[in-house]
Amino acid sequence: MSTNNKISLAGIYPTLPTPFFVNGDIDLGRLRRNLLRNSEYCSGYVLQGSNGEYVFLDHKERVSLVRTAREVIHSSQLLIVGSGMESTSATIDLTKCMSDAGADIVLVITPHYYRGSMSLKALEYHYMQIASKSPVPVLLYSAPMFTGLDLSVEVTKLLSEHNNIIGIKESSGDVAKIKNLVHETPEDFEVLTGSASQFLAGLNAGAVGGILALANIAAKSLSEMMDLYGQGEMERAKKIQICLVPVTKALKKHCGIAGLKAALEMIDKCGGEVRSPLLPLLDHEKVELRSILKKTGLL
Repeated sequence: MSTNNKISLAGIYPTLPTPFFVNGDIDLGRLRRNLLRNSEYCSGYVLQGSNGEYVFLDHKERVSLVRTAREVIHSSQLLIVGSGMESTSATIDLTKCMSDAGADIVLVITPHYYRGSMSLKALEYHYMQIASKSPVPVLLYSAPMFTGLDLSVEVTKLLSEHNNIIGIKESSGDVAKIKNLVHETPEDFEVLTGSASQFLAGLNAGAVGGILALANIAAKSLSEMMDLYGQGEMERAKKIQICLVPVTKALKKHCGIAGLKAALEMIDKCGGEVRSPLLPLLDHEKVELRSILKKTGLL
């Protein structure tokens, strides 16, 4: 079976946080505002990735978020939605729901609770079943920092032959792996990096773009970096990458999702609260983050 990928994944995709009110309810107003902020620099958006706190959402909330996003974003922009569950059947069911709600592509993270049993054969069967029954294309998602399970080049190569599996989000930051993935898979199977700190290196290794938390606050800079890379302006592209390093480090230092949401609140009041058991940043952490955003011209 050969791939038949008619969707180009090239570009920048913010992985959107899910904004909450203080009481824990979803703040759809803030979500809409965030979706509209960077539209001219983004090829699409990712909902319910790791930054979307999807593990804290119930089924109704997950579907509602997709419907809201689809109403807001332009039809020319891709809406990529996380639909990975621990079981194959639950992933298939949620995938169909996400498609009905307006998702163009589903992002399927590796099942990992029984990671010791997730052999090559188990993962191959899981993804092949999902891809065969999904109404929309499937994007593989390898995020070992969250799952403790790496989707290897070997299994990805096998999965890339399915005509409904169109690419992978590789979040390990391993540039050598990105290069191997590009080399070992069909030409129209596309690789997206999930590492902002290695974005330029990922492009150089063959990635066609990035699904990045940083794109929520620096989409313009990331888009410019990608354009410069395409034009062969490597030195100018490197300068942008270096300029973004302090922000990337700050977000990692300041509790990930809580830091991202705090930054979005400072920039355009569209981050919202985290959902328990996550905790918001402390006041002194917000002061430090604000200082870094100002120094890098993002605030």
